[in-house]
Amino acid sequence: MTPPVRRLGRIYAALRACDEGVLFFPVYTLLMADAGLSTAELTSLLVIWSAVAFSLEVPSGAWADTYSRRRLLAFGALLRGAGFAIWFLWPTYAGFAVGFVLWGVRSAISSGTKEALLYDELAAEGATDRYTALAGRAATVAMVSMLAASALAAPAYALGGFGLIAAGSVLACLGSAAAALALPEQPRARRESAGGRAYLRNLRDGLAEVRRNRRVWHAVLITAAVPSLSALDEYGPLLVRDLGVATAGVPLVIAALIAAMALGSLLAERWRATPLATGVTIAVAGTALAVGALTGGVAGLVPLAVCFGLLQLTRVLTEARLQHTMSGHTRATVLSVSGFGAELGALAVYGAFGFGSLWLGIAPLAALFAVPIVLVGLAAVRWLPGDPAPEVAAEPA
Repeated sequence: MTPPVRRLGRIYAALRACDEGVLFFPVYTLLMADAGLSTAELTSLLVIWSAVAFSLEVPSGAWADTYSRRRLLAFGALLRGAGFAIWFLWPTYAGFAVGFVLWGVRSAISSGTKEALLYDELAAEGATDRYTALAGRAATVAMVSMLAASALAAPAYALGGFGLIAAGSVLACLGSAAAALALPEQPRARRESAGGRAYLRNLRDGLAEVRRNRRVWHAVLITAAVPSLSALDEYGPLLVRDLGVATAGVPLVIAALIAAMALGSLLAERWRATPLATGVTIAVAGTALAVGALTGGVAGLVPLAVCFGLLQLTRVLTEARLQHTMSGHTRATVLSVSGFGAELGALAVYGAFGFGSLWLGIAPLAALFAVPIVLVGLAAVRWLPGDPAPEVAAEPA
């Protein structure tokens, strides 16, 4: 691995670490519940978050193919930090909604952008074969960072309540902005026009590739489906508490689940990534979710950890497969189409969960979601592309 590639990997890992090392993650649903919000109201906020993100998902991908990707990433990080501050200063439904809108904008801006930046910089170094390894390692660092934040959330709350939680979360966003600006970036804006015509051309070309290339279309569908069903992790703290864990212990249990996700990311480089193996892994994750949710009590946490870990593993594998399958001319736009599908799927998950909560408890409702996860696994066996041709996999953007 050359020095530029090592440096790129380190900065990218730092960016992912700051993105995920947010103290609010394991407890923000508890903040909202303590503010008097019902499960249905919380679900409506998650819907607002996803609606904003998916409405801007594809347009923001074309922005990232036209303008500076690292500046877009930094801007998004600052927006999310402002949203976290608003949550603490204005803890009402309206305040939470504003924060989720800002977070939704940031989600759209960053989705596909950071992955496209990493892949294209590797392409410039002739090292696209290192993508899965660097992406998997960065995802592991991100999960470890999330794990640390989850472990620190309990003592931070004990020391300073949600005020300290908010301050630490804003600082993490500032670190993310700094890491984004430190990333190398090919002078895309100086090689070609960065005006409105370039934006529209990139948007049109990216959508056309997804529409006309069946391999890319199938890869987009599977790559979108896995994270959309992973949206269940937003209900993780509520599910853990429903299984009998006291509120004070919820962050520690969430930390254990995140550790399983970190292990999943770490295994991505060595996991057999054939369509059959990936599909079976997804199906096993769904089965583990059903077993854990229906077992109940502390014993159910082990299968839940298996589910979270395997879903994270397959997120890395399917996204890497999509990167290698597409042509690369409008990489961020194609990735944003996948992100759009993921957000749309997450909206469906939130809506179904909120609607189902009117009749079912958190645990049995979570168990029902094992069915679509297993179905996605079966679809992955059939639809996920095999190894792409070498010239396509190595083509720089």
